[in-house]
Amino acid sequence: MEKSDLTVVSDIAQFLEVEELSEECRELISSLPTEKCLLFGNLHQYRGFWHPTKILQTILTCQNQFEARDSDIYLVTLPKSGTTWLKAMAFALVNRTQYDPKSTQHPLLSYNPHQLVPFLEFPHNDVVSSTPRLFSTHLPFVSLPESVKKSGSKIVYLCRNPKDNFVSRFHWQNKLRRQELGSISLEEAFESFCRGVYIYGPIWDHALGYWKQSLENPERVLFLKYDEMKEDPGNHLRKLADFIGCPFSKEKESFNVVDQISELCSFDHLSNLEVNRTGKLPSGVINSNFFRRGEVGDWKNHLTPQMAQKLDEIIKQKLGASGLTF
Repeated sequence: MEKSDLTVVSDIAQFLEVEELSEECRELISSLPTEKCLLFGNLHQYRGFWHPTKILQTILTCQNQFEARDSDIYLVTLPKSGTTWLKAMAFALVNRTQYDPKSTQHPLLSYNPHQLVPFLEFPHNDVVSSTPRLFSTHLPFVSLPESVKKSGSKIVYLCRNPKDNFVSRFHWQNKLRRQELGSISLEEAFESFCRGVYIYGPIWDHALGYWKQSLENPERVLFLKYDEMKEDPGNHLRKLADFIGCPFSKEKESFNVVDQISELCSFDHLSNLEVNRTGKLPSGVINSNFFRRGEVGDWKNHLTPQMAQKLDEIIKQKLGASGLTF
């Protein structure tokens, strides 16, 4: 491991280090199922989902204090499901009248998308503000602040094939794990994934929560799939623009604005920008860590046929007759 990687691990560990928990959080934790996290510290099962201690504290604070606006837009993903890509696209869409996608001064050329779209459950240190407000979150629907649920805001959910999500998450975990703990084995990570015991997991319940909302309230919740967006980014960009209230006019279409935003936000373009090759977020994560491969079907290079079949069977069982498939 390079020295720079050691610094990142130290910064991440420090970022998630528990400082002082509220009495509410301490009492809650005492009543929750708790397991060791593969990265560091503990995970607590709150409302059916697993969260590190510090993140659980931030969730409670967010639930108690955050005030939603009807004009807000919330981008929801599980980690390693296209979060960075979705943030870039939404930011470019909402701000396209202020920032031309061809401009050499566009914020996406100078800032990582995570700096431009803050996480709902963490302090909002916006670098570039937007109107309407844009937030991202990994929270399951059940844990969103009530003000968000009761508002007229828009929710965009992006999910990824569980097998690809697992592989991407596996690599991510080993980049962040403390060196003295050694690497996480594929088998160990897979066992936790199949049990649903990992940060913000399990994937099937997370996706189902928003899938059901998209069926019941399609005007408020847009459900997208990573694989389908990779196959046809232009049409999905149009769908996203229509949903969040900034559709493309025929005039704009004639100037290839859709293609320009697609290119600006593409994996190849973002991953090769200087800010994303060398920059680092306040949490300690190096920006380049958000860009591994971004491919569909990479799981075939890592999972045995037996592992793939086992996960397929689990997902099929958990999703049942919901209509949601991967």
